[in-house]
Amino acid sequence: MVTTQKNITIYKGKSSTAPLVILNTVQNEGKQIYDAVCSLTDFDFSLAAIGNLDWNREMTPWPAPTVMRKGDDFGGEADTYLQELREIILPDILAKLMGQPEYIALAGYSLGGLFAVYALYRTNLFSRVASASGSLWYPNFLDFAKEHEFCRKPERLYFSLGNKEKKTKNSAMKTVEEHTKELYRWYKEKDIYTVYEENPGNHFQDAVNRMAKGIVWILQ
Repeated sequence: MVTTQKNITIYKGKSSTAPLVILNTVQNEGKQIYDAVCSLTDFDFSLAAIGNLDWNREMTPWPAPTVMRKGDDFGGEADTYLQELREIILPDILAKLMGQPEYIALAGYSLGGLFAVYALYRTNLFSRVASASGSLWYPNFLDFAKEHEFCRKPERLYFSLGNKEKKTKNSAMKTVEEHTKELYRWYKEKDIYTVYEENPGNHFQDAVNRMAKGIVWILQ
């Protein structure tokens, strides 16, 4: 039997058909985000939080040199992780839920938000996506997104940023607001139900609640 080395924590909804949100986490913040979502809405949903990810490798769509003064290069193995998610992780989650969710959504923060949008171009599994402070500054991603088509038209697509995220000396990251707004407009023109929201602060401020707000919006 093929298994995964990922840490998977499932928070079950009341109904076996409750929507399922897949959340890729960088610091095992799934419980905090689940509690925050529950404090904001009474929607019935299940959340599967996935941890023990190689963040820079598995959340990035293609290899790229680091944009930070210190840190590893980006490995660009999102397709490999997506295959693991699709073929191993998700079937295991569904078996434990013992039901078929009304729909499956994908959510993520930072590089996880980049991965969530990228996944729409590689699989038709996800009908809703929340990208909170997504790393849409990633090299060549804007061009990729405009030159390719989603595998399925998402029912809801959420973007958010902190209003200070573009205020950085980092030449790549300072484009994040410009790129996010441009993609938001691009998807709206394609008649995709999408929203862009700004929050106070920089990239690291109030990440749990920002992600929770995005999940609440896609659950509506």
